[in-house]
Amino acid sequence: MVPARVYPLDAPFDLTSTLGILSRGAGDPTLRLARGRAWRATRTADGPATVTIVQDAGRLAAEAWGPGAERALDDLPRVLGLDTGPFRPADHHRLVTELARRLPGVRITRTAAILDALIPAILEQKVTGDEARRAWRGLIARFGEPAPGPPEFLLRLPPTPATLAALPYYTFHPFGIERRRAELIRRVAGRAAWFEAITTLPMRDAHARLLAVPGIGPWTTAEVAVRALGDPDAVSVGDFHLPNLVAYALAGEPRADDTRMLELLAPWHGERAHVIRLLELSGIRAPRYGPRLAPRRIETA
Repeated sequence: MVPARVYPLDAPFDLTSTLGILSRGAGDPTLRLARGRAWRATRTADGPATVTIVQDAGRLAAEAWGPGAERALDDLPRVLGLDTGPFRPADHHRLVTELARRLPGVRITRTAAILDALIPAILEQKVTGDEARRAWRGLIARFGEPAPGPPEFLLRLPPTPATLAALPYYTFHPFGIERRRAELIRRVAGRAAWFEAITTLPMRDAHARLLAVPGIGPWTTAEVAVRALGDPDAVSVGDFHLPNLVAYALAGEPRADDTRMLELLAPWHGERAHVIRLLELSGIRAPRYGPRLAPRRIETA
């Protein structure tokens, strides 16, 4: 019998928008999302698992497959942020207040899967989104494995840390990953247990441990914290687009730097990740000027 659970919802909840932050593009083979439905493949402490979730009539119904099925179901309320409640911002800005009213079901995830968040974040360092997504899909297609559950789910698991750590750096080149990021992924994967233990630390110490690793800066740390640690205050300083979005949405300014972004977000200190997530989901976009960042294709060089 397939393990299953039902989780009553006593507050607004938006399954698709909440889990959307975990998706690395529409073709991410580890996660599929549809309105009110989700299919997610992951690795747990008990082994791999696939979880399907359906939101309907004030509840979530979930089923799971694989050695880690029971663990994945036990962890699901934490993963979905159900233990934190809706975001209710102080009334510092009309737009944020209105977005919180329109999107009351968006939560901050806490997957506790550090490498599941860290490896894709490393892939996204200093490249376009398309490049990073192509690299992520390529690694999974070549070195991952089919996820548990019915094959029609079409889900795959990311490569194991042991697999990534054992790969020579040049094996990453066909996926557009240059030596610097390849070596960082190999080092991180080789210390997987040390990184996964970050979830047991207080938030400040968790950030400090990540920042102490050469090649992992504030941007990568925040990208991990908002997904794996449930950090409601994570801000991805150093992001190419985020300062412009924040400044345009909150102040009507089409361009900004990190200092200006942090100044505008200061009234919500402690909950800035919630504000950022609402702005990302709002559909607001800063005006574009000039050419876009051109992708690199080192695999064909």
